[in-house]
Amino acid sequence: MENKLKLAIQAMQNNELEEAASLFAEIIEEYPENPVGYTNFGNLLLHMQDTERAQRFFAKAIELDPHAATAHYGLGNLFYEQSLYTKAQNHLQQAIDLGLKEADVYYLLGMTFQQQGYHKLALPYLLRAAELNTKEEEFLFQYGLSLAQCEHVKEAEEIFHKVLQLNQKHSDAYYNLGVIALFREQVERALNYFEEALRIQPDHILAANGRKNVQAYLHES
Repeated sequence: MENKLKLAIQAMQNNELEEAASLFAEIIEEYPENPVGYTNFGNLLLHMQDTERAQRFFAKAIELDPHAATAHYGLGNLFYEQSLYTKAQNHLQQAIDLGLKEADVYYLLGMTFQQQGYHKLALPYLLRAAELNTKEEEFLFQYGLSLAQCEHVKEAEEIFHKVLQLNQKHSDAYYNLGVIALFREQVERALNYFEEALRIQPDHILAANGRKNVQAYLHES
């Protein structure tokens, strides 16, 4: 099974979807009691945005093995994409409890809390995701955003600067630094950050609104 599984995963990565589907189907036919084939076919279907069938394959994998951590992750990912955050949260937490300790799982679980407005609960998961994958700017940025939403302003500012070290053109990091500068009544500094965000992304609506408000304030002063 291992060789065929490697070929199927490679085909999926190369966007040879029909070939991958054929190989996963063969694996399921040959090993109908093994959850691995169902989990990987579910991942393929999710990639193809066939969520209804993907859900059935993940559920079958979990039926065969309730401890199939990757199937729980797949189902959590699916529910997250459907904005069913509580369901996503439950399966992602199970995936971690069952031993799946990858950055993506922690990140997605943190984001389920973010989307539900539970910013403090999101913090440790987003932090762990950023620790496990130090090169993924989005993990770090979302951690910084969560810190800001929890009013840990100094820590959030430090994280947004770290994001800019990874990507000097991260317009949202500049925008949020502008918001922090405004919070501290550093008006000129805020304006510079908003303008930098707009230089990178001219259609950044929030930065444009921030710049407009700051310019109005400076005009009145």
